[in-house]
Order: sequence, then structure tokens, then C-alpha cells
Amino acid sequence: MTALMGRPYRLLFDHVLTRTDPERAHHAAFAAIRAAAPVTTRLPQRSNRPVTAMGLGFAHPLGLAAGFDKNAVGIDALGGLGFGHVEIGTVTGEPQSGNPPKRLFRLPADGAVINRMGFNNDGAEVVAARLEARGRRPGPVLGVNIGKTKVVPEEDAVADYEKSTRLLAPHADYLVVNVSSPNTPGLRDLQAVEKLEPLLIAVREEADRHTADRVPLLVKIAPDLSDDDVLAVADLAVALGLDGVIATNTTISRDGLRSDPDAVAAIGAGGLSGRPLTARANDVMRALRARVGDDLTLIGVGGITTPDDARERLAAGATLLQGYTAFIYEGPWWPRTIVSALG
Repeated sequence: MTALMGRPYRLLFDHVLTRTDPERAHHAAFAAIRAAAPVTTRLPQRSNRPVTAMGLGFAHPLGLAAGFDKNAVGIDALGGLGFGHVEIGTVTGEPQSGNPPKRLFRLPADGAVINRMGFNNDGAEVVAARLEARGRRPGPVLGVNIGKTKVVPEEDAVADYEKSTRLLAPHADYLVVNVSSPNTPGLRDLQAVEKLEPLLIAVREEADRHTADRVPLLVKIAPDLSDDDVLAVADLAVALGLDGVIATNTTISRDGLRSDPDAVAAIGAGGLSGRPLTARANDVMRALRARVGDDLTLIGVGGITTPDDARERLAAGATLLQGYTAFIYEGPWWPRTIVSALG
């Protein structure tokens, strides 16, 4: 049934949305999702595969990755489409407009997207107030993804993350430190263990100071890390008592694309997401699970489009899954299709 319902969207995407600026299309689609919430949030959520992870109960493994709802304006509407968890953000300590347009590009031949949005968001204070007004309620598990404000120098990055943690951790079911977007200059340098360790320690301590109950903490890593660096982050996560790792963010690689190379080059810099990430994201997941055993929750993201993709990522060691780019290409019934296929 969900496959049949997805066909009209595919026609709309192929014949209308591909002719629309991607960022404008995103805002229009998200507005429609929010408008439909009174109906979609009443639809039954059927899954025979609940997950308990990090002390939290998830209706099923599939969630929405950070980047779609940057400002916490549609959490319950997105849950109504079938996502068992929704990760908002990336939220920065200070509000910022991000990089100048155009900054979002589709590669339909690859089922991929390139973005250089640059953490455009309302800032931690505004998002925290929005979450406070929403309150705690039944619905999808809420993840909050935090990153560094662009204008903040690297030497002040810890304080910037601490501000976001102080404001947002009280509203989060779990918290994610994002040090892996390619669109904030110098951010990926923070993945180096000698810089990542004090940052994660500071966020953990700040979260504990401002929450009555311990909020699970995860770190999100890039697929472009070397295998040795992936293992070093895994070892650090275990040593620090983190609750999990999210693998992977977007890639700066353009290898193996079907799209016209000149067209890809003309797009320029940005993080690539979607189908081209599948193989590397699976490799990273297998390496992480082999390293950490059963000690950590691993959230698999990157190139999950089909039910087989989802099953393969779970078999590689993922505890939970997230999607984003496939949601754009496949439409609003995509999450229910995946969840139904997983059983």
C-alpha cells in the first residue's frame, strides 16, 4: 500500500520538484508536512521491531537524521510520517544564516544531494524556547544535534558547545556532538582525538550539571576519516563512557558518481549524501561494531534507501538507523515503507 501511495509523489518529484530550487522545495514540502500533522499524527504506527537503546524505548529502528528539521518546528509532524525518532539541528550556540545560496543541489542520477548549508539555524536560545513550549509529550524519541558556531574560533569551541548543551540538553532524549560537517571551516579538525576528548568531556559535564536525569551522549563522525581514525574515535567513545556513535555524516568525496563530472564540478564544495555513501557507511559501521562490541549504541546513516539497505546496515552492526536523502527522493510514505519491510 505504501509503495502505491508513493507513486504520485515520484511523479511529482520527477516532473515538478526537479525543476524547483531544492531549498525552496524543501521549505514547501516541510510546510505541507506540518499542515498535514493533524491527520498523520493520528495514523496508527505499526511495527514489530521495537528497540531499547541508551535506556530509551524506540518504536522501531528508523529515524530522521539531523538537517531536515534544523529548528525544532516539525518534530511531531515528522513522527506522524512514521519516524520512530527525530534528530533536530544541527543547532549552534549562536544563530546564523549559513552559507549564501545556492547551497543545496540534487544529483538525481545518483540518488544523491550535495549541500553546503553551513549550519543555518535559529540558535540554541530560540530552539530551547521552542522545545520548552512543546514540552515533553508522547511521540518520536527526540535527538538534539549540536555544532560549532562558524564565527567562534577553534580555541573557543568548547565554550560554544557548552552553551548549546546548557540550553538544549534539558529538552533532549539524547544529545549528539557534531564535529563532522564539511561546511563549517575547521570543524572536522575537532574529530582528532586530542581535540575531541576535552570537547566531549566538557559537554558530558555540562549536560550533567543541567539535567536531573542523565542524557545519553553520542558523537557523529565523517565517512572520510581513515580506518585508523575511526577506530581511535571508537576507543575514545568507550573510554569516555559515551552512549554511542552516529556513522556517518556527508562526504567530500565525489568518487564513482554517475552524474556528469562537469556538472558536479560546477556545483563546487559541499557534503554529498545519499546512495553513493552506502558502501563506505557500511564499512565504517562494521569497523565500529567490531571494535566496541556490544558496549555502544551505533546509529547507521548514509545511503539507506531501500529495505535491503536498512537490513544490511543492521546486519553490519547498527542499533538504529537514520535517513534523510532517501526521504527527499522517495517521499512522505518512505519511512512507513521501510518500517513495514523490516517487520
